[in-house]
Amino acid sequence: MIYLDANATTPPSAAAVQAVAETLQAVWANPSSPHGPGQQARRVLGQARASVAQVLGCRPHDVVFTSGATEANHLALRGLLAAAPAGRSRLLVSAVEHAGLLRLVQALAGEGWRVEHLPVRPDGTADLAALAAGLGPDVALVSFMAANNETGVCMPVAEIAALAHAAGALFHTDATQCVGKQAFQFADSGADAATLSAHKFHGPKGVGALLLRPGTPFRAPVPGSQERGRRGGTENLPGIAGMAAALQGLGDLAAEAARQTALRDALEAGLCAALPATHIWARGAQRLPGTSLLRVGALSADVVLHRLERLGVAAASGAACASSGSEPSHVLRAMGVPADEALGAVRLSLGRTTTADEVRAVLAGLPPLLQPLLAPEALSA
Repeated sequence: MIYLDANATTPPSAAAVQAVAETLQAVWANPSSPHGPGQQARRVLGQARASVAQVLGCRPHDVVFTSGATEANHLALRGLLAAAPAGRSRLLVSAVEHAGLLRLVQALAGEGWRVEHLPVRPDGTADLAALAAGLGPDVALVSFMAANNETGVCMPVAEIAALAHAAGALFHTDATQCVGKQAFQFADSGADAATLSAHKFHGPKGVGALLLRPGTPFRAPVPGSQERGRRGGTENLPGIAGMAAALQGLGDLAAEAARQTALRDALEAGLCAALPATHIWARGAQRLPGTSLLRVGALSADVVLHRLERLGVAAASGAACASSGSEPSHVLRAMGVPADEALGAVRLSLGRTTTADEVRAVLAGLPPLLQPLLAPEALSA
């Protein structure tokens, strides 16, 4: 199988699997217990926390371990808003956030928070002018992802943070797609809170983190004695150990990003040459190295994905949580793409396991399967 769905999840690294297995077998005590085995587990937890902090450019105390990015996003938005000063009742969130975060925002609106969705430009990049115009003394929080999971577009988080802070608001960024694909340093991002999930960078599923800048007002929505009172519940120590091992094993991110970018560009160029009706969204924007969101003429995503499956290629029509193809992507709709065109969106997301031979195999096998389905004018467009 050729796996081109790395934005959905990644295979766990050997180091992560080993760390999970060893911790399950040898360090199974509760880190909150005062006895010897519990204190051994507490030391392992501390070592993992320090390791994660070192890679992500923050202090160990800034790391709050969670069950993944979804929980981390809930902790971040609810915890920051609960601590907001009186008079700050507005939440600004980008229109292209992950569907899980947008559902959370919808719930917050039902609870009385005034929510406004920030537009993006037609290429999917942040509209900083719209953000600046929307800010005011009643804004409590701005939430804008670091990189989009569908288009791969990277956002200027430091600039967004500066605008939010100038208006007295806090800034949260969902860095789930960014971490592991390109350098992310929490201290340099300007964010007051950032969220991530281990399975996006070859760690285990069911574990992630919320990063909180020192001194950031925060009221835990799930109280407990764990994680310095910021997230109740016994820590998933095997998962945390696997997450730390995966992060430490990423190596030279710049070199790997350059390799994936070259493969993605070759794939896009080859598809456009063989199938001139191919359109690639956000092609001119700064994107994650391995992400390509495209459509082929008027073909539906289901048709293209079926042909890819015949080739033994795993891909998606967008976010994994909304890849049925029955509804147009909210990300593309926010970019002004008509619904019928958005229904043709196919996401090819390359990763560390993708090889040049696999890209060549896709370029050799997919066009002959799609060409008979395209109108004659589409073949010579």
